[in-house]
Amino acid sequence: MSNVHVALLGLSHPHSLAHLRTLQAVSEVESIVLWDPDEDLLQSTVESQGQKIRETTTDLNAVLGQDQILFAVAALRNDRGPTIFTQVLEAGKHLITDKPIGKTAVESQQIADVAKRTGRQLSVFYQNRALTPVQDARRFVGQGLLGELVSVELRMITTQVQFRNPQHWLFNQAQAGGGILSWLGCHYIDLIQYITQDDIVSVSGQVATRSDEAIDVEDVAALTFGLRSGAVGAMHAGYMLALSGSGYHNRAGYDTYISVNGRLGRITWTATGVPNKLYVESTHPDWVAAPQRTFDYAYGNSPAYGGPSGEVFMRSFIDACEGNGVPMASGEDAVSVAKVVDAAYESSRTGRRIDLL
Repeated sequence: MSNVHVALLGLSHPHSLAHLRTLQAVSEVESIVLWDPDEDLLQSTVESQGQKIRETTTDLNAVLGQDQILFAVAALRNDRGPTIFTQVLEAGKHLITDKPIGKTAVESQQIADVAKRTGRQLSVFYQNRALTPVQDARRFVGQGLLGELVSVELRMITTQVQFRNPQHWLFNQAQAGGGILSWLGCHYIDLIQYITQDDIVSVSGQVATRSDEAIDVEDVAALTFGLRSGAVGAMHAGYMLALSGSGYHNRAGYDTYISVNGRLGRITWTATGVPNKLYVESTHPDWVAAPQRTFDYAYGNSPAYGGPSGEVFMRSFIDACEGNGVPMASGEDAVSVAKVVDAAYESSRTGRRIDLL
């Protein structure tokens, strides 16, 4: 796995430069072509972060026509993504996109169908899957340490809308498709399905706009859900923190909690930013000598999006593009999350529980 040539599509997205840093940090990537409609933005990016960039262009076809490009990383406004994603896949390039793939589950499924038809890999940046505590939690569940799943709880609250530029397209329904659930809550919907290896099959939700800013997407959401196993869950998400700073890459600007509860025990974490401690208790016979354990994590340094785990996530995608395994998160995983988000919106509108089966 070496000498990989890639394209980065879109430079104005909040995560564009983070994705660029990931490509620059991953040693297997040899060169990067940048595409964006804004020539000035292309040039300023080269001047400030020019490592590995061999070409810039405002012509998308010029990028997609380059045989040596193995895959594209796309970070585009949500309403602009699907058309370009279709072009990329039909040009024979593998694709990894920022989330969500489309404004709705229907749009996301359409892109997943194109990937299947063209035989290209499609992934989405649910890079939190690569975090070591997440991997450990998934492994513990898989080993049966919790026994039969009973319930899950999630909290993901972050800095208020006023600190995040309320005029940004992220807070415009027509351009973004949704608010806190589709932009940030989606990560935790994905994580709970990934950790439990269980699917959300029904959703009841309430969403609201409570920030008093001039936005037309939800900034707070509460939902309950049922999993295929019969377990139940609850999630609270919102832009709420008044004293935690600002910015899209502010690791202190989060308050998160996950608890996975089974008949034999539970796994929990509480964190500001990336979790660095995992608490596990189990009455499983394999843990009889020490039924309560705490795992501490010290992370290395990396400029990649998500730190060192972001490099791990990207390498898994590169491996898949080269025919070795599957991406750590697939297009179908993104569709699954989008269905839950859409169901929460529909439930809030109608006052009904939405079944996904």
